[in-house]
Amino acid sequence: MRYSELARTLAGVSPKMLSQTLKSLERDGLVSRTATATVPVTVTYDLTALGLSLHETVRQLKVWSELHRDEVSAHQARFDAARDR
Repeated sequence: MRYSELARTLAGVSPKMLSQTLKSLERDGLVSRTATATVPVTVTYDLTALGLSLHETVRQLKVWSELHRDEVSAHQARFDAARDR
């Protein structure tokens, strides 16, 4: 994806945080960065083989969190209520 596409997809993430995260992911070998000499420079990011190998695990974590969101929220509410007594 192009940087601008990522920024739109991840609305609410600051440009500084997005840049830092992408640099970290590139350092870890999870994404590759390609800069094309255009005006302005076009930068694209792709998942590497290592990044793709992690994708399914992260996807399953997302599915789990969506399935258990209400249960986790209920536990948090009970915990907070007990703490506030």
